[in-house]
Amino acid sequence: MSEAADLALQSDHVEAELNYIVDDGIPPVRYVDWPEEEHKAHRATYEPRRVRIRNGRMAGEGFSLPSHGFRLVDHPTTVRSFLDEDEIKRVYYPEIEALIEAESGARRVLVFDHTVRTPDTGQHAEGWVRDTVRYVHNDYTETSAPQRVRDFLPPDEAEAALSRRFAIIQVWRSIAPRVESEPLALCDGRTIPEVGFIRNQRRYRDRTAETYHIAYHPDHRWFYFPLMTRDEAIVFKVFDTDAEAGVRFTAHSAFDDPTSPPDAAIRQSIEMRALAFF
Repeated sequence: MSEAADLALQSDHVEAELNYIVDDGIPPVRYVDWPEEEHKAHRATYEPRRVRIRNGRMAGEGFSLPSHGFRLVDHPTTVRSFLDEDEIKRVYYPEIEALIEAESGARRVLVFDHTVRTPDTGQHAEGWVRDTVRYVHNDYTETSAPQRVRDFLPPDEAEAALSRRFAIIQVWRSIAPRVESEPLALCDGRTIPEVGFIRNQRRYRDRTAETYHIAYHPDHRWFYFPLMTRDEAIVFKVFDTDAEAGVRFTAHSAFDDPTSPPDAAIRQSIEMRALAFF
């Protein structure tokens, strides 16, 4: 293990910048494949804020989906290549559905989407291989989360599912031997007040995607898990209809880890998105 790696595992926190949206009172809107409507767009503005990001491996806290919104788990996978989309769907989807069932207690889990992320643009592919995300966000809103249920279930089944509790739960892992740069920071969901959730829309000709971008608040309490290996995964909740079930949203972002050495390997990861029905 390198000196930098040893430092990352022994330090109880790092100080780093996270990019927060600036709330100007107008929710941002982008037109993705709709150039004739682009004049109506309102671009978001972001501000870097230096925050303390605690080492979750040393925190001594009982992380769970209800208490914090996320948890690091040991989870070896039998996937051989995460750049083989067919293998991901055939092998990894069932692995993740079983993991989320075990972590959440859901009676049914349906993985509906995945994204591989790498800063190596030579590996980018339409739709599912993209760059890392470097602003504080939560992937679903009160509007877009129910829409995902309607998108992937038949109408009668969707409406029945929406009448009961459901959640959207994601799983993030390294597809390289370990994460040496741009790790994932997660905000303790209990420390996110009910303000600062800014609706961000991406409008396409045939649909509208909507996420929450998060404005800065000094109460935010951040964690990361340094040097995650391919056999570890973070399970985190980005939406829950049940306010009594603990954390409902988990803000997160990639960040520049100051303990990463200059020759650190690029971060390569995969995130899975699933509907969990209770």
